Amino acid sequence: MSDTIARAPRLSRRDLLRLAGLATVAGAGGVASPAIAKGAYDVGADDHEIRIGQTMPFSGPASYVGVSGRVQMAYFERLNRQGGVNGRQVKLLSADDAYSPPKTVEATRRLVESDQVLAMFNSTGTACQTAVQKYLNARKVPQLMISTGAARFNDPKNFPWTTPGSALYATEARALARHLLQASPDARIAILHQMDEMGRDYVAAFRNELGDRAKTMIVADATYEAADPTVDSQVLKLASSGADVFVNLAMGKFVSQSLRKVRESAWRPAQYLMSISSTNSLLKPAGTEAATGVMGLRAARNVSSPRWKDDPAVKDYLALLDAHLPNLDRNDNVGFMGYSMASVLHQLLTRCGDNLTRANLLKVATNLTDMTAPINLPGVNFATTPEDYSPLKSFELARFEGDDWTAIRMLN
Repeated sequence: MSDTIARAPRLSRRDLLRLAGLATVAGAGGVASPAIAKGAYDVGADDHEIRIGQTMPFSGPASYVGVSGRVQMAYFERLNRQGGVNGRQVKLLSADDAYSPPKTVEATRRLVESDQVLAMFNSTGTACQTAVQKYLNARKVPQLMISTGAARFNDPKNFPWTTPGSALYATEARALARHLLQASPDARIAILHQMDEMGRDYVAAFRNELGDRAKTMIVADATYEAADPTVDSQVLKLASSGADVFVNLAMGKFVSQSLRKVRESAWRPAQYLMSISSTNSLLKPAGTEAATGVMGLRAARNVSSPRWKDDPAVKDYLALLDAHLPNLDRNDNVGFMGYSMASVLHQLLTRCGDNLTRANLLKVATNLTDMTAPINLPGVNFATTPEDYSPLKSFELARFEGDDWTAIRMLN
């Protein structure tokens, strides 16, 4: 991807007034010397400020994710008081879309056309971000580090301005399938997943990696809708299959519900959770007996784990909460993820230096070889290329022991 842009930067009325105010008059003849910017800019950036947009579900069915946006805003409020990034203030404009695609479209258009942001960063939701993907790519606005692992967001050929911020569900699914083929080749597998693009991506990749063995290894699967009140009936259906491995792709409240229902039944399969659900905050509501022994694929530190209590990033995150968001749950990994992604944006903007064009920001984000994030486990780093935007490709398989996780092995 080229680091230059063919068109001239679009200047807002405020930008023009600022430049006019900076112009100087030299000598008695009154010859104006134009102000010289110290960097290369597109709309949304100048010598003093960088504007970044974001949509988050601060309300609606996924409002728990809104904590991430609140933490990210607090991160940059603190950073701005410390001088910002390369001397520029970072203005993160995070809009509530209530996890509703029509509201995502409305908020995104407002951020791009009225607020004139340089880029969109770490917005949430597969359906929500799908709704604005074509729009942002048509306008060549970076849609960076989306908080979803759907494969459609790793398509540099057709959507070069869109990058995922999570491990792709398909990448993770293949790693889990390879593990089961090696560790439990005679397994009888039952699968629970949400009826959406994420669930379909994960299950399709899992089946493909099992190959011909999928026909005999997968004995049952069940789906649920995000609006369903419970998944009790689905779990009981899977239990009746006689499966001895439960690949549980539930998210949010359905994680603890499904674990409790398994415990209440006579079903005792080996249970596997996907990475975004392998967090203490989702397992502990299920109760110790229901959650202990569950295995999960993990790429992230758990902020509540004693293992990380002396980690500098964890300490800094908790200090940020104490100063800016004292009422947030200090053990909630969603907030720590927000802190981590704010750190990623901080690093990306720092690496851009004074070249704050949209094309250069995209170039930096898609050529990562040595960048990590505070939440990443040791050995899990961001790696992107112009041909493969998927940022994470390694996972730790771990077992939940009731209050913390014990690592088993790394999966690739």
